[in-house]
Amino acid sequence: MDDQTKRVLFVNSEIFPYLPESHLSNIGRYLPQGVQEKGMEIRSFMPRYGCINERKNQLHEVIRLSGMNIIVNDIDRPLVIKVASISAARLQVYFIDNDDYFKRKETFCDTDGGFFTDNAERAIFFARSVLETVKKLRWAPDIIHCHGWISHILPLYLKKVYKDDPIFSNSKVVLSLYDDLDSSTQFVDNFAQLTLFNDISEEDVEILKEPTGINLAKLAAQYSDGVILSSENIDPEIIHYCEGRSVPMLPYKAASFENGTYVDDYKNFYDKF
Repeated sequence: MDDQTKRVLFVNSEIFPYLPESHLSNIGRYLPQGVQEKGMEIRSFMPRYGCINERKNQLHEVIRLSGMNIIVNDIDRPLVIKVASISAARLQVYFIDNDDYFKRKETFCDTDGGFFTDNAERAIFFARSVLETVKKLRWAPDIIHCHGWISHILPLYLKKVYKDDPIFSNSKVVLSLYDDLDSSTQFVDNFAQLTLFNDISEEDVEILKEPTGINLAKLAAQYSDGVILSSENIDPEIIHYCEGRSVPMLPYKAASFENGTYVDDYKNFYDKF
């Protein structure tokens, strides 16, 4: 497939200007614009955290995409889809919303810095919601590029549950790794059990029996077709794990983020699939 028709789905934890500027949020903002300007078709998703001002950012609900329920931990959770535009970049951003998971003003930690106990459920809800919404859009991505730990369950679901769906049958997963989580980050003890859905077995998520940030990243890498090292201080354990998987890897280059050439590097990486 040539560059004029290649479709890239970006699954982001952060996008500027909806969240403050950071290395991760800037990539979420400028990478989709960059590859779109190079002739690719893109869609971008992120959670609708409660700190995002809907009026200021002109978010509005997409009625035709909302109305589904996603079951997490045996409870039906209503999915609401909202959309906003970054007019200067001709970009639309789709927001995954649910009052139980994303109404709170903080993103991942409470006001005392404590990691939310339901972050595992939030990641599961986000991953499944993105995939179900893309199905409703009837938009078949060639590349699904995951950014940030809240996207890390998506590769598992794509490869084990949605692999035979016509929308995703040709999709390849590219995983960008950051330094947003490490081995000290602990999720709930039953994280592995919470992920079970359709054809996913306990063996598929064995690594989450020890539910650390590093093991979640390893799970994402296990079901990805390519890995990009997108931060300088990624835990060496996850880098070593990825190197042992024999999939294409793109190393971190600080200068490419300073001069913007990382967009070309990432685009060329997509062309490997």
